[in-house]
Parts: sequence; C-alpha cells; structure tokens
Amino acid sequence: MDLVTEVDRQSEAYLLGEIQRRFPGHRVHAEETGGLEGDDDHLWYVDPLDGTVNYAHRIPIFCVSIAYARRGEMQLAVVYDPMREEMFTAERGGGARLNGRPIHVSEARELGKSLLVTGFPYNIWTSSVDNLDNFARFSKRTQGVRRLGSAALDLAYVAAGRFDGFWELSLKPWDVAAGGLIAEEAGARVTNLDGGADYLSPPQSILAATPGIYEQMMKVLHER
Repeated sequence: MDLVTEVDRQSEAYLLGEIQRRFPGHRVHAEETGGLEGDDDHLWYVDPLDGTVNYAHRIPIFCVSIAYARRGEMQLAVVYDPMREEMFTAERGGGARLNGRPIHVSEARELGKSLLVTGFPYNIWTSSVDNLDNFARFSKRTQGVRRLGSAALDLAYVAAGRFDGFWELSLKPWDVAAGGLIAEEAGARVTNLDGGADYLSPPQSILAATPGIYEQMMKVLHER
C-alpha cells in the first residue's frame, strides 16, 4: 500500500466531505482529486498534506492547508502542523494568529542579516525554471536560505517572524492560498515576482517578505 497516497486521499476525502456538508454548493480546488464543482463566488483551496515527500521519509515537517475565497478575494486561512500542534490562522482584515495568539512578521531591514526560505519544483531535473540561480544569489547575500519542503509552512513561518522572506516559482494555488493570506495579515508584503497582487494564477510565482527587505529581495530576483 502506498501509505502517502492513502493518507493524502483520506485527508482530502474528509475535508471535502465536511466542506460539502457544511457549505453545499461551494466550489473546491483540491490537490489530489481536483475538488468539487460549484459556485465560483465561494471557492475553497485544499491541500490535505503539504510536504508529502517529507512525510514519506518520516521527516516531521508537513501540514494541512485550507483557504476560502469569496468573489475572488481570500477571506479565511488555516495552516495546521500536527507534529507541533501549531495552528496558524487568518481572517481578512482581522490579523493572523498562532494557536489564537497574534503574530507579526519580523522587523528585519537588512537583507544581509536576514534568514530566507524557498523551495524547488518537483521536475527540477527537466524544468528551465529551477530556482537554482536565485538560491545561489541569496545564499551569498543573507544569513542563509533554508528549504523546509512545505510552502504553506514556509509562509506561516514568515508570518510568525521565524523567516524574514520566502520566494518560489511554479507552485499550485492550494500550496500558497492559505499561507499567503496568513503572511499578509501578519504584515508581510505578498506579491508575484512582477510585483502584482495575483500569486495564484499561472505562470505562478510568489514573494512574501517583511516590508523592510521586500524591495531588496525583489531587486535580487530581477538580476540577470
């Protein structure tokens, strides 16, 4: 039995069932099954196990990520880390919280003193958008760049001030929908790599950083 696939599917089946039961008619985008058809004005983004490779290798860095958008604007977000019992939440205009307590991004202002986090695409061996050039540049200009293997937790950790900035390319909407809102509500600037507000649509890219280093990160990302 493929335990990871089974856990992914069981988690997603449960979450989709609960959404359908509590909010009939809502549409759902989900990683494993594609989701549920419904009203586009009420749209959920569900990643039942973000960090599947970590889970498969018994590395305790993974989470469940859920977000809700109304008429195209993200309203609610939850990222839950079961290994640490950490629940990151956000409501549009209501701030971000960790286990019910308010959180905020760091006060970092110098890129050279910042700790960043990123990730790489699953098809890195064939993709021309592999993020390795950005990783190399930031590695030489910061305190370090980490790779956790879960974009949702990367964004939640930026929100909590554990990391100062996060960027990545070629993700799926359910990877970043919840974490993006949590980071925004914690005070981060969250955009695509062109500076636009849409970090869900293809060609997907995302930059989330404390305001003090956002422009510095964007400048590095546009170096060639």
